[in-house]
Amino acid sequence: MPGPRTQRAPEEQPVARTSEFESFYQASYGRIVALLFGVLGDRQEAEDAAQEAFARALARWPRLSSYDVPEAWVRRVALRLAVDSGRRWRRSIRLSARLTGARQAPPREPGDRVAFSDLGSALMRLPLREREVLVLHYFADMTAERIAAERSLPPGTVKARLVAGRKRLERELAADRQEARDAR
Repeated sequence: MPGPRTQRAPEEQPVARTSEFESFYQASYGRIVALLFGVLGDRQEAEDAAQEAFARALARWPRLSSYDVPEAWVRRVALRLAVDSGRRWRRSIRLSARLTGARQAPPREPGDRVAFSDLGSALMRLPLREREVLVLHYFADMTAERIAAERSLPPGTVKARLVAGRKRLERELAADRQEARDAR
Protein backbone atom coordinates (compact mmCIF):
# COMPACT_ATOMS: atom_id res chain seq x y z
CA MET A 1 0.00 0.00 0.00
CA PRO A 2 1.51 3.34 -1.01
CA GLY A 3 2.14 5.99 1.61
CA PRO A 4 0.44 9.40 1.73
CA ARG A 5 1.27 11.82 -1.06
CA THR A 6 3.45 14.67 0.00
CA GLN A 7 3.07 18.15 -1.41
CA ARG A 8 6.28 19.75 -2.64
CA ALA A 9 7.22 23.13 -1.28
CA PRO A 10 7.41 25.87 -3.96
CA GLU A 11 11.20 25.92 -3.79
CA GLU A 12 11.23 22.17 -4.55
CA GLN A 13 9.22 22.45 -7.76
CA PRO A 14 10.93 20.99 -10.75
CA VAL A 15 13.15 23.49 -12.55
CA ALA A 16 11.26 22.94 -15.81
CA ARG A 17 7.96 24.05 -14.24
CA THR A 18 9.53 27.14 -12.73
CA SER A 19 11.25 28.01 -15.98
CA GLU A 20 8.00 27.46 -17.89
CA PHE A 21 6.12 29.83 -15.58
CA GLU A 22 8.87 32.45 -15.83
CA SER A 23 8.64 32.35 -19.63
CA PHE A 24 4.86 32.64 -19.45
CA TYR A 25 5.13 35.54 -17.00
CA GLN A 26 7.64 37.43 -19.12
CA ALA A 27 5.56 36.93 -22.28
CA SER A 28 2.23 37.91 -20.68
CA TYR A 29 2.90 40.45 -17.93
CA GLY A 30 3.16 43.52 -20.17
CA ARG A 31 -0.11 42.74 -21.96
CA ILE A 32 -1.98 42.19 -18.70
CA VAL A 33 -0.65 45.43 -17.17
CA ALA A 34 -1.50 47.40 -20.34
CA LEU A 35 -5.01 45.98 -20.34
CA LEU A 36 -5.54 46.80 -16.66
CA PHE A 37 -4.02 50.24 -17.15
CA GLY A 38 -6.67 50.93 -19.79
CA VAL A 39 -9.44 49.73 -17.49
CA LEU A 40 -8.23 51.31 -14.26
CA GLY A 41 -6.44 54.37 -15.60
CA ASP A 42 -3.72 54.01 -12.99
CA ARG A 43 -0.43 52.23 -13.63
CA GLN A 44 0.27 51.38 -9.98
CA GLU A 45 -3.17 49.84 -9.51
CA ALA A 46 -2.74 47.95 -12.79
CA GLU A 47 0.63 46.56 -11.73
CA ASP A 48 -0.71 45.58 -8.30
CA ALA A 49 -3.67 43.69 -9.81
CA ALA A 50 -1.45 42.02 -12.42
CA GLN A 51 1.09 40.91 -9.83
CA GLU A 52 -1.65 39.47 -7.62
CA ALA A 53 -3.17 37.60 -10.58
CA PHE A 54 0.21 36.15 -11.54
CA ALA A 55 0.90 35.15 -7.93
CA ARG A 56 -2.37 33.24 -7.93
CA ALA A 57 -1.43 31.69 -11.27
CA LEU A 58 1.92 30.53 -9.91
CA ALA A 59 0.18 28.77 -7.03
CA ARG A 60 -1.99 26.94 -9.59
CA TRP A 61 0.64 26.57 -12.32
CA PRO A 62 0.65 22.75 -12.48
CA ARG A 63 -3.03 22.87 -13.48
CA LEU A 64 -2.95 26.15 -15.46
CA SER A 65 0.01 25.07 -17.57
CA SER A 66 -2.22 22.46 -19.20
CA TYR A 67 -4.76 25.10 -20.32
CA ASP A 68 -4.84 26.05 -23.99
CA VAL A 69 -4.54 29.75 -23.06
CA PRO A 70 -3.41 30.22 -19.44
CA GLU A 71 -3.22 33.96 -20.08
CA ALA A 72 -7.02 34.01 -20.38
CA TRP A 73 -7.27 32.72 -16.80
CA VAL A 74 -4.81 35.35 -15.56
CA ARG A 75 -6.66 38.08 -17.50
CA ARG A 76 -9.99 37.04 -15.97
CA VAL A 77 -8.57 37.03 -12.43
CA ALA A 78 -6.77 40.34 -13.01
CA LEU A 79 -9.94 42.00 -14.28
CA ARG A 80 -11.88 40.78 -11.25
CA LEU A 81 -9.17 42.16 -8.99
CA ALA A 82 -9.25 45.45 -10.92
CA VAL A 83 -13.01 45.77 -10.49
CA ASP A 84 -12.70 45.02 -6.77
CA SER A 85 -9.83 47.49 -6.49
CA GLY A 86 -11.89 50.17 -8.22
CA ARG A 87 -14.74 49.66 -5.79
CA ARG A 88 -12.43 49.87 -2.78
CA TRP A 89 -10.75 52.96 -4.23
CA ARG A 90 -14.06 54.78 -4.81
CA ARG A 91 -15.20 53.97 -1.28
CA SER A 92 -11.92 55.15 0.22
CA ILE A 93 -12.02 58.39 -1.80
CA ARG A 94 -15.53 59.18 -0.56
CA LEU A 95 -14.55 58.43 3.02
CA SER A 96 -11.24 60.25 2.76
CA ALA A 97 -12.94 63.34 1.32
CA ARG A 98 -15.28 63.43 4.29
CA LEU A 99 -12.48 62.94 6.80
CA THR A 100 -9.94 65.37 5.35
CA GLY A 101 -12.23 68.08 4.02
CA ALA A 102 -11.52 67.18 0.37
CA ARG A 103 -7.77 67.67 0.64
CA GLN A 104 -6.04 67.07 -2.74
CA ALA A 105 -3.61 64.19 -3.21
CA PRO A 106 -0.13 64.99 -4.56
CA PRO A 107 -0.02 65.15 -8.35
CA ARG A 108 1.06 62.05 -10.22
CA GLU A 109 3.48 61.73 -13.09
CA PRO A 110 1.95 61.72 -16.59
CA GLY A 111 3.11 58.14 -17.23
CA ASP A 112 1.22 56.89 -14.17
CA ARG A 113 -2.28 57.78 -15.31
CA VAL A 114 -4.19 57.21 -18.51
CA ALA A 115 -6.12 60.43 -17.89
CA PHE A 116 -3.17 62.58 -19.01
CA SER A 117 -4.22 62.03 -22.64
CA ASP A 118 -7.49 63.24 -24.15
CA LEU A 119 -8.51 59.68 -24.96
CA GLY A 120 -7.52 58.43 -21.52
CA SER A 121 -9.39 61.23 -19.79
CA ALA A 122 -12.54 60.53 -21.83
CA LEU A 123 -12.17 56.79 -21.27
CA MET A 124 -11.96 57.24 -17.49
CA ARG A 125 -15.29 59.08 -17.51
CA LEU A 126 -17.08 56.04 -18.95
CA PRO A 127 -18.82 53.54 -16.69
CA LEU A 128 -16.49 50.66 -15.80
CA ARG A 129 -18.58 48.01 -17.60
CA GLU A 130 -18.36 49.96 -20.89
CA ARG A 131 -14.71 50.90 -20.40
CA GLU A 132 -13.82 47.27 -19.70
CA VAL A 133 -15.32 45.89 -22.94
CA LEU A 134 -13.85 48.76 -24.99
CA VAL A 135 -10.37 48.09 -23.61
CA LEU A 136 -10.68 44.34 -24.14
CA HIS A 137 -11.97 44.85 -27.69
CA TYR A 138 -9.60 47.58 -28.86
CA PHE A 139 -6.51 47.21 -26.66
CA ALA A 140 -6.49 43.41 -26.30
CA ASP A 141 -7.96 42.86 -29.78
CA MET A 142 -10.63 40.46 -28.51
CA THR A 143 -13.88 39.72 -30.34
CA ALA A 144 -17.21 40.37 -28.66
CA GLU A 145 -17.80 36.63 -28.45
CA ARG A 146 -14.46 36.02 -26.74
CA ILE A 147 -15.08 38.87 -24.29
CA ALA A 148 -18.51 37.39 -23.54
CA ALA A 149 -17.01 33.97 -22.86
CA GLU A 150 -14.22 35.30 -20.62
CA ARG A 151 -16.43 37.70 -18.69
CA SER A 152 -19.38 35.25 -18.43
CA LEU A 153 -21.71 37.67 -20.20
CA PRO A 154 -24.20 37.14 -23.01
CA PRO A 155 -22.70 38.20 -26.38
CA GLY A 156 -25.57 40.66 -26.88
CA THR A 157 -24.66 42.42 -23.63
CA VAL A 158 -21.05 42.79 -24.71
CA LYS A 159 -22.11 44.16 -28.11
CA ALA A 160 -24.55 46.59 -26.48
CA ARG A 161 -21.82 47.80 -24.10
CA LEU A 162 -19.43 48.25 -27.03
CA VAL A 163 -21.97 50.36 -28.94
CA ALA A 164 -22.93 52.40 -25.88
CA GLY A 165 -19.29 52.85 -24.88
CA ARG A 166 -18.24 54.01 -28.35
CA LYS A 167 -21.10 56.53 -28.49
CA ARG A 168 -20.35 57.84 -25.01
CA LEU A 169 -16.62 58.01 -25.76
CA GLU A 170 -17.32 59.94 -28.96
CA ARG A 171 -19.47 62.46 -27.01
CA GLU A 172 -16.79 62.82 -24.33
CA LEU A 173 -14.06 63.45 -26.90
CA ALA A 174 -16.25 65.96 -28.78
CA ALA A 175 -16.95 67.79 -25.52
CA ASP A 176 -13.21 67.91 -24.77
CA ARG A 177 -12.46 69.35 -28.22
CA GLN A 178 -15.20 71.96 -27.78
CA GLU A 179 -13.80 72.96 -24.37
CA ALA A 180 -10.35 73.32 -25.92
CA ARG A 181 -11.76 75.56 -28.69
CA ASP A 182 -13.68 77.67 -26.19
CA ALA A 183 -10.56 78.13 -24.07
CA ARG A 184 -8.65 79.73 -26.99
